[in-house]
Amino acid sequence: MILTAVRANVAVLQQGIDLLATLGADRYTRRVPVCFDAAPGGHIRHIIDHYLGLLDGLGRGEVDYEHRARDPLVERDVDYARGVMESIVARLEELARADGDCALQVHAETADPAGGRSATGSSSLLRELEFLLSHTVHHYALVAMMCRILGHEPPRDFGVAPSTMKYRREQALKGGAVLQPAPGGATSAG
Repeated sequence: MILTAVRANVAVLQQGIDLLATLGADRYTRRVPVCFDAAPGGHIRHIIDHYLGLLDGLGRGEVDYEHRARDPLVERDVDYARGVMESIVARLEELARADGDCALQVHAETADPAGGRSATGSSSLLRELEFLLSHTVHHYALVAMMCRILGHEPPRDFGVAPSTMKYRREQALKGGAVLQPAPGGATSAG
């Protein structure tokens, strides 16, 4: 199961690496006011921080997504960000060779109103890989919207969940009509 989860994460990260190779430095850092005044680089940095949180915490058996590096260079330099993503892919592929699940303690991102330490819960490597996959796809959907606003059309499946792509393929094989994203983000039967 870990092997499958790693492969799915690697495939999604590769989508990001490929997008960054074509996006350009200006679009990567340009803020989009209608998207919370964020830039694609901020979302990519956030995704990277989460993967590093998992990978760096594995040795301790403890993952803390709240304590992120928030490296400003990742937000500002598209080539640097792409390199960091490539190194994450290499680290994930190393995990795939082990292909074993392990128990983890995860610090929740829920803020404690009293200012104390946030809650810690039990999880597993598999569960956290599934979380990161979903988290990445959802941020990619925002990045895809930003790209379109900035005049750069991302690949058709960028920001689409692997399960949705699988469903679309199955429906196409059955000859059924499936809602497909059209250029610009609208949906159409296809």
